[in-house]
Amino acid sequence: MSPTTEISDSYWTLAEPSEGEFSEKRSKFLAYAYPVTTEEEALERVREVRTRYYDARHVCWAYRLGPTGEPYRANDDGEPSGTAGKPIHGILVSLGLTEVIVLVVRYFGGVKLGTSGLIEAYREAALAALTDAPRRECILTDRIRLTFSYELMGPVMRIVKEAEARVLVQDFRESCFLELEQRQGCAAELRSRLEQLYGVTLLSEDPDSTHSKE
Repeated sequence: MSPTTEISDSYWTLAEPSEGEFSEKRSKFLAYAYPVTTEEEALERVREVRTRYYDARHVCWAYRLGPTGEPYRANDDGEPSGTAGKPIHGILVSLGLTEVIVLVVRYFGGVKLGTSGLIEAYREAALAALTDAPRRECILTDRIRLTFSYELMGPVMRIVKEAEARVLVQDFRESCFLELEQRQGCAAELRSRLEQLYGVTLLSEDPDSTHSKE
């Protein structure tokens, strides 16, 4: 399965860091891509690359976070506005990747590239780092909590098995309690099937009940 720009109950990110390189009119563009999950982690990568390439004229970057690519930031680091961070971000969007930061280090070669040339160079550098980078799919899941009587043990567990839901917690001491994890796109159907069993009570959802996993 390939990454797409559509976000349903899954999203794509990088499986590991990657890098690439692009040259244009003696200017060298070194690109680095990292999987990140928070703004703090992304900005730490910026600090690391700036320290490593302290003599470079520009270290431009962009990142996207979360399942939908929000929030995001783009930084031109002294290049003309919109010529560096924005095209890097655009590549992330076009490839359908999120929870990723891409940084492009530029060593000026003495020849000005112009606005269109810079946009193209930063876009190509980002592509060089991302095109063949290993990727992984993250599945969004919901938590479903329910109680029921012992008599319903068989029907409930049959539905759970058929739905391929993961049992996170089970407690059968006084009454029967289950906490399940189900792929978000299938969670509504599972809830509906459970609710149709007389005697099953679905408990209110935890506000932090949405999670992601590989």
